[in-house]
Amino acid sequence: MTAFAIEVATEAEVRATALAKRMREFNYPVVGTYPEVQTVWLNAKNAAGHFLGGFRGEIFLDWLIVYILFVEEPHRRKGIGSRLLAEGEAHARRKGARHARLDTFDWQAPDFYPRHGYRELLKIPDYYAGRALHLMAKDL
Repeated sequence: MTAFAIEVATEAEVRATALAKRMREFNYPVVGTYPEVQTVWLNAKNAAGHFLGGFRGEIFLDWLIVYILFVEEPHRRKGIGSRLLAEGEAHARRKGARHARLDTFDWQAPDFYPRHGYRELLKIPDYYAGRALHLMAKDL
């Protein structure tokens, strides 16, 4: 066996993206070349420009991956989250996404997403401190 060491990657090594490039090149024979990750970053603001909520996601291999959908507490249940999600999905569709996926904890919004067409694929009970994590997806 060849001798080797495992080390924590430096910030410069991570920023250089060499690992991601190697992984893409490894994948190309199976999936063909594919575009770089495309971001979907949206904010909701009131007329005075104050932040009400936001959406952060990425498109990769025809999938919108929703990382964050957040609305400030005083502005919840006013349709802002629904509008952010719909706009994020529409933006992703225009960029070529055909599906969406996300995860949400049981104290966050597991009941919100099915109302918007998401289906639960997997529930991991006791993911953290006795709380469940829900993995969801939908076709766009």
